[in-house]
Amino acid sequence: MDIKTVRLDAGTSWFEEYEQGALHHTLVLVSYGKCVYWIEGEKVLLEKGDLLFIPHHKAYYGKCIPTVTHEKYVVCFQSSAALLLPLVNNPYYCKWKTGKYELLLQRFRVLQEEWSERLAFCESMCGALTQEILTHLNREVEEGRPSALKEKHTSLMKGYIQNHYREKVTKEELGEVIGKSPNYAASVFSEVTGQTIGSYVHAMRVKTAVYLLSHSQRTVGDISDYLGYCDPSYFHRVFKRETGKSPAQYMKDRDIPVH
Repeated sequence: MDIKTVRLDAGTSWFEEYEQGALHHTLVLVSYGKCVYWIEGEKVLLEKGDLLFIPHHKAYYGKCIPTVTHEKYVVCFQSSAALLLPLVNNPYYCKWKTGKYELLLQRFRVLQEEWSERLAFCESMCGALTQEILTHLNREVEEGRPSALKEKHTSLMKGYIQNHYREKVTKEELGEVIGKSPNYAASVFSEVTGQTIGSYVHAMRVKTAVYLLSHSQRTVGDISDYLGYCDPSYFHRVFKRETGKSPAQYMKDRDIPVH
């Protein structure tokens, strides 16, 4: 896989057009607001949580909606026919509301950071991350959407985790939340989100850690303890795995208080 560019679009002034179609595939995830594409004359409205795949040689243009701000991640890439993913070898575009939003957003964020900072072997890392995202998209499309009941149960479990992520969250607790067995809770959560309960909790903790490292004066040890990690070295490993950076790298760019 040959990554051509990775970017983060934000604001109200974005516009792009490929009258003859691009030589690359385009993969988009909207993380805030709304924007619109016209793909071979067909209007495609995107909002938070929507994935869009546009195959190469497909004529399109896209723009912001007047007065509506938005944020989206965009990856442009070329691939060989050896990439055995149906969507990539399909001549039609695909719009999909992903159930794995938190997981894929984290992948896009790491992808964009890798590309913008030009880290060592970033081309290989970005290619691997893009292929992972495409694989999740292909699986979701092929398997179809989970039932409304499963999505409701998962929403309830997510709500519980958001209020208790600094504590130990178990499948037994989530089973009680939805009135089902612990194994059912764990299975449905993984099916809908693409993450285990544990990995989802870690992701929420790391998201909070990134904010505190950038916008507070707390130490790494204090943040680790606040988020429920008794062992700071374990927090370091989880943080590096989720973000690709160490906590210290985020602290270098933290806000300096004005006295």
